[in-house]
Amino acid sequence: MDTLYLVLSLGAAVFAFTVFAFKRNSDDSNNLPPGSMGWPIVGETLEFLFGKPENFVFKRMRRYSPDIFKTKILGEKTAVICGPNGHKFLFSNEQKYFTAFRPHSMQKMFRSYKAAAAASAPPAAQPARNEEAKVLRSPGFLKPEALVRYLGKMDSITQEQMRTCWEGKDEVKVYPLAKKLTLSLACRFFLGIDDSERIARLVSHFDDVTVGMHSLIVNFPGTIFFKATKAADALRKELKTVIQEKKAAMASGAPMHDILSHMIMTSDPSGKYMPEAEVADKIMGLLTAGYSTVSTAMTFFMKYVGEKPDIYAKVLAEHKEIADSKKPEDLLEWEDINKMKYSWNVLHEVMRFTPPLQGTFREALTDFTYAGYTIPKGWKVYWTVSTTNMNPEYFPNPEKFDPSRYDDLSAFPAFTFVPFGGGPRMCPGKEYARLAILTFVHNVVKRFEWEVLFPKEKITGDMMPTPEKGLPVRLHCH
Repeated sequence: MDTLYLVLSLGAAVFAFTVFAFKRNSDDSNNLPPGSMGWPIVGETLEFLFGKPENFVFKRMRRYSPDIFKTKILGEKTAVICGPNGHKFLFSNEQKYFTAFRPHSMQKMFRSYKAAAAASAPPAAQPARNEEAKVLRSPGFLKPEALVRYLGKMDSITQEQMRTCWEGKDEVKVYPLAKKLTLSLACRFFLGIDDSERIARLVSHFDDVTVGMHSLIVNFPGTIFFKATKAADALRKELKTVIQEKKAAMASGAPMHDILSHMIMTSDPSGKYMPEAEVADKIMGLLTAGYSTVSTAMTFFMKYVGEKPDIYAKVLAEHKEIADSKKPEDLLEWEDINKMKYSWNVLHEVMRFTPPLQGTFREALTDFTYAGYTIPKGWKVYWTVSTTNMNPEYFPNPEKFDPSRYDDLSAFPAFTFVPFGGGPRMCPGKEYARLAILTFVHNVVKRFEWEVLFPKEKITGDMMPTPEKGLPVRLHCH
């Protein structure tokens, strides 16, 4: 009898909690967008993360509205704004209606004391959460005139990896090598370090952090979030060591031209310098932001071009012409990058087919109206490239890989192709990414033809696509 009473009591408690949670998921406003808040507590997070975000969005656009729908993901009431008009509205109203928002999993991993303080402050009082972008923009690190000085080093690092990891091999796995190369470039550019062994040790940590950035906050051994937080702690520890080494080198008078040195030397209006913990968190954010997206674009270039000999031949012709105009020992220059027009068109198509990043979140600074619906202050807003990338209205025959689409970018309706975002928060690393990827393309196509060994290889990952086997290819030297 006691057991029966306990079971009935627990059942009643669970039922009451479920009803309460569903009630909390509802909203008093009658003018919210159509949609569903899903299950209590988790909302629709599981389908969003594990059913592929683009499929999640397409399904609801068809069911509810092609312009906007509501949902609950990653613990937040969220409005998903869709299509080119949605992109334009969002990009045009930064800091008027929206501010940047990091999911709670990211906030807990990138936990500098200012970020923690900002997370507990009301949205209107929060500092803009694009401090990393400000760091990059303020001294012009990522402007073409600054990057041109780094291009030769980028080329030499890429050539070195080709010699040590690609040449002499019959087969390689592209994705791990692309990640190692991307991290090597980022560590040299952001941190000013060249130690390849040290960088190689960091790759698995960055993998875990990247996977955990959009995850359920379930923190016990074996979960994605637990692995991610442990990896973030390990990276933070390593970066603090790098910061101390950098400070010692700067004190000895060594010339410093990297972003880390700039951050160490930057003070606020009161003359206070950034604490080491905050520098480490910001640098970790910068490295993570460029790590997976650049390496993903490199990897899927190899996949799509490896499967299309006609496109490979055109890319090769472009790079052979550049190589033939230079001495063998000459490094790439800015004019060479600007000659890689067809290759960049190919990469546009790569990013349309497989976006390196599906989308990002914002937070509503005030109530606003879009497409006839009202979004309350404090709600989150999610935008994604997927609402336009495969729409035949903007991309005829969207399943066809066709780089010629981009011969005239002005022919595209505005805000239909936005792989780097737009408006004030357009990715500040766009030009850096272009140089890194095109430098890789130049070095790989002038050395090899390749065959993709598993054309039907499964693509895993939620917000960031990952080839399950690492994209093995068979290499053929020229």
